[in-house]
Amino acid sequence: MAQPQHHRADEKRFLDERGSSGPVAPNGLNPATIMEKAVRERITDSLFWKEQCFALNEADIVDRVVSHVHHIGGTYGDSQRPTPFLCLAFKLLQLAPDDDVLRAYLDYGGERFKYLRALAAFYVRLTREARHVYAWLEPYLEDRRKLKRRARGGTSLTFVDQFVDDLLVKERVCATSLWKMQRREVLEDLEILEPRVSPLGDIEALLEEEEEEEEVQEVDANGNGKGGDTSEEAESPGSEFGEVVDDVEYMDVERKGERQGERDKSLDEDGIS
Repeated sequence: MAQPQHHRADEKRFLDERGSSGPVAPNGLNPATIMEKAVRERITDSLFWKEQCFALNEADIVDRVVSHVHHIGGTYGDSQRPTPFLCLAFKLLQLAPDDDVLRAYLDYGGERFKYLRALAAFYVRLTREARHVYAWLEPYLEDRRKLKRRARGGTSLTFVDQFVDDLLVKERVCATSLWKMQRREVLEDLEILEPRVSPLGDIEALLEEEEEEEEVQEVDANGNGKGGDTSEEAESPGSEFGEVVDDVEYMDVERKGERQGERDKSLDEDGIS
């Protein structure tokens, strides 16, 4: 008669046996060794892991997130204690939930509990293939809700979309080195992914519109465009002082000045003679 299997609080079975004979994650990595050894040891030695992560299932994860997760992060403080967020992420590596459960975490549960969405996104980045990571996480780049991030230096403010962007572009998040994922442009060239449409629209079209608006503003500022102002008013003397003199009046003034000069000269000659 086979002996019943018992859940072990110290997780030695998961850490020892999954490394050699257990199934791997969808991206081909071993779930027990995705996190660094030092981080795993801090997690399994922490009080939160021993008290709150014992005998959990996928449904209990939601309850733990709502009750205990109030910030994201890896380790904090001088002793580098693991956050509840990181402990529950390690628990998900042990449970290995299927795609339907992750969809529920991200969509339905994530709309109500933002830290549940952040936790599921972090787990997807650790265990899923590149094409699934982009397809699943990019829609949440529009989530503008605030998150608290806890680190060794203290607590800071971030957002769900910023955290998702960090998962897509950075190499290390929450005290965990992320596996090197193919760039989105490579997957697009291989026709694995469709080109992503930004919520802002066509970026090139927006840049062209901005250039056209700048040109229109320059034209309005200069009058008739970049070629310079060729109007008679611009060339008339006194225009820089706001006074405009017609060309005919200007010519008359010159002629009167010449005639007055001739008269003065003739008077001088008569006086000398």
